[in-house]
Amino acid sequence: MLTRFSVAPLHTMTRTLAAVAMGRAAPDLVITGARVLSTYTERMLRDRELWIKGGRIAAVMPAGAYKKSKLGGARIYDARGGILAPGLVDPHVHIESSMMTACAFAEAALLNGTTTVFCDSHEIGNVSDVAGIEWMLADARRAPLSIFLTVPSTVPATNAKLETAGGDLTAAKIGKLFDRWPEAVALGEKMDYVSVALGNPRSHAILAEALRRGRPACGHIYGREFVAAGAASGVTDTHEAITREIADDFLENGVWVFLRGGNPQTPWHSLPQAIKAVTELGANPKRVCVCTDDRDADDLFLFGLDWVVRQAVAAGLGTTTAWSLGSLHPATRYAMDGDIGGLAPARRADVVLLNDALEVQNTWFGGELVVERRRITPLLDRALSRRYRYPRAAYETVKLPRRVALVPPLPRGKVTANVIRLVPPGIVTERNRRPLAPAASWGEHFARHDLCFLTVVERHGKNGGMAHGLLRDFGLRDGAVASSVGHDAHNIVIAGTSEVDMQVALATVKKLRGGVCVVRRGKVLARVALPVAGLLSDRRAPVVARETTALKRAWTKLGCQVPYMGFNLLPLSVIPDFRLTDKGLVDVKAMRLVPLFERGQ
Repeated sequence: MLTRFSVAPLHTMTRTLAAVAMGRAAPDLVITGARVLSTYTERMLRDRELWIKGGRIAAVMPAGAYKKSKLGGARIYDARGGILAPGLVDPHVHIESSMMTACAFAEAALLNGTTTVFCDSHEIGNVSDVAGIEWMLADARRAPLSIFLTVPSTVPATNAKLETAGGDLTAAKIGKLFDRWPEAVALGEKMDYVSVALGNPRSHAILAEALRRGRPACGHIYGREFVAAGAASGVTDTHEAITREIADDFLENGVWVFLRGGNPQTPWHSLPQAIKAVTELGANPKRVCVCTDDRDADDLFLFGLDWVVRQAVAAGLGTTTAWSLGSLHPATRYAMDGDIGGLAPARRADVVLLNDALEVQNTWFGGELVVERRRITPLLDRALSRRYRYPRAAYETVKLPRRVALVPPLPRGKVTANVIRLVPPGIVTERNRRPLAPAASWGEHFARHDLCFLTVVERHGKNGGMAHGLLRDFGLRDGAVASSVGHDAHNIVIAGTSEVDMQVALATVKKLRGGVCVVRRGKVLARVALPVAGLLSDRRAPVVARETTALKRAWTKLGCQVPYMGFNLLPLSVIPDFRLTDKGLVDVKAMRLVPLFERGQ
């Protein structure tokens, strides 16, 4: 079976690789007739061929060198003048956001030329604690993809007074994950950046577990005022640079910047602005990478890391520099540039064949051809069919109270409502105080103020908690939407215009054992079942992608102005400024709860 362990450690292969490089032994595979994109010198080398042995590159030779040699027995692949480049390395991704298991995720990643990812599995950690992370690691070991873990650092994202999560990753638990799993190579994004800046003992104890082991600490910071404090606390990368100015601040403070690219219709496409630190302010890109962060199933196929690289080219970077940002630079950030990120002797034979538009045609993973002419090979298909099976406990994580009132009582007198207002493109929200005069129904308020209900229901079986809110500028006019992927505690988040449709949506999520659905007038228009921890489908990637496409179509038909992945962030109480958890409305900067209604105006 294909796994990343199918390539032997370098120390066991040096004599063999040296013999092949010297022409004393034959390679297993020769890819010839190609241009080679060198990430080391950022040049395009013409008329080259790769000699591969045991899943590693033994030599980069002039094209035709093998044919002229007296060696025999190697398989020959003619690249027909295409570009050979190192497989892409994604320095920051959440596999759970794809709604697929790691084994399923591998299919789309390899089609897009991505051969290594560094994933933060804090989503499943928030649901099932250490057990969930270890399920994901076992899944990753089975996947035909090199998957490393950045150990989740902020589970739960806030303290128990502000939300209810299924997991609680203490510093001691995080230390044990580092010591038990060799794939655990860094500390995942430290999302509670305000607590870090304010010196919270728990936050800094978690950072210490990584730093004392020599592991890098990944960051998550909004606001230029927090950059220096984060860097001073040992944080050395971020994927949250959304302007050229804050990106420049990060670089000057010694923090790697991961330029996040995504579907331009979602809040995940911050690359065009942040890259201006390089293209306009003149910063050197040597500590800049590209990443995907979050992708749903069909966006993973359409907007892979190769697409992000092409976006960097469109923004003004040279071709070889842009590809380096997606390969050598991430490998260097994690001190793995001796193994991945470039085409040179001793490196893994993770290789992609590109056309002149930098579109992936073929992918070799450890020297094995897994994608050819933009389609998976039978070898990869067999590997994907033998995926990891999650245990029964992973299918039993949605535990709801029998009955909850999903809408707040209609105010009888004059009140001021603390409303969550969406700020385009949808990641950041603001607190909007709206005076509400007495009305005969909620419908009057909704029509006057462009509001709908927003409710979060605790789903871990701990307290049956639930909180109401009001959402402005979401665009929903009729119906309801619900998701069990409400970041980061992953309680169920529901928006709607009537309690009837909201109850149908909640019942649907419960029946699916987790998922996302769209409901109108009592009918389920679309749904994606996510029975594994209420986060993941257990089906193959193309199936999940088709279901996700149908969900998006129904979502848009209801008028929702923010994509469902942005909707899932509405309970994420570490992103400014105003959120809703199962405990109530959260003023993020003050880290305190506020009431939905205040008397008077």
